[in-house]
Amino acid sequence: MGSFVYSSSCLSWKDNLSRHVNPSRHVVPRGVPEKGCSRIKATACSKMDARMNQDCEKSAGSLNRRSAILSGASLISSVLLFPGEGSAVVKQGLLAGRVPGLSEPDEEGWRTYRRPDDKSGGHGVGWSPMIPYTFAVPDKWEEVPVSIADLGGTEIDLRFANPKEGRIFVIVAPVKRFSDDIGEEATIEQIGPPDKVINAFGPEVIGENVEGKVLRSEVAEHLGRKYYQFELEPPHVMITATAAGNRLYLFNVTGNGLQWKRYYKDLKKIAESFRVV
Repeated sequence: MGSFVYSSSCLSWKDNLSRHVNPSRHVVPRGVPEKGCSRIKATACSKMDARMNQDCEKSAGSLNRRSAILSGASLISSVLLFPGEGSAVVKQGLLAGRVPGLSEPDEEGWRTYRRPDDKSGGHGVGWSPMIPYTFAVPDKWEEVPVSIADLGGTEIDLRFANPKEGRIFVIVAPVKRFSDDIGEEATIEQIGPPDKVINAFGPEVIGENVEGKVLRSEVAEHLGRKYYQFELEPPHVMITATAAGNRLYLFNVTGNGLQWKRYYKDLKKIAESFRVV
């Protein structure tokens, strides 16, 4: 489009120039016939046209290159300022290594998450293979990225969330933090009674001392494995703790005051669904 406008301006310039050159005032050398004068004028005009055409072509080429650069810059700007399908592809690439691990919803709309055997994380180097765990969540809960800057650091193995209902995070810690006498097949009872476990690891979950915050403490057993279950307030959080292999698992369900009030029943069901398989 830029080339077309510039060519029109070149033609207009040539027309203006031809109107300013008055043939009646042109000096004809003495002794040269009129036909000779016509040839001289024709030759001069041809040379002038050739020079102007070359100038127009050079300018048009420069303008075309400039238009291409501006078009590329506009395309980049449109992607950055108005992200669409292109940016979605980039985002998808950044998340390509994640394995959801969620089942299809059951008749009540709940899904079961099972930690994939080949899922990578902060516990792979120098660790024995991690025993998978499972839990149930309502539909529309999704895995979210884990940051080493989070409370719990690299020991946070997983995060799940639903912006309207609450959040989940799983901490996996080495049992050697408690005692060198605990072997490779630890149980939660070997680590200690419920009060010892919550006093030792509760601060890692809520970021402060748990004294006076434990509202409920229970012990459940599933397939021969013991689970300690706690409810703390404030903040609102339910913690399910157990041990398997050489690791302690802390499954944490939390939410704000409004979420706790509206979805307490579902959040409690999520917390009690945690199993190490």
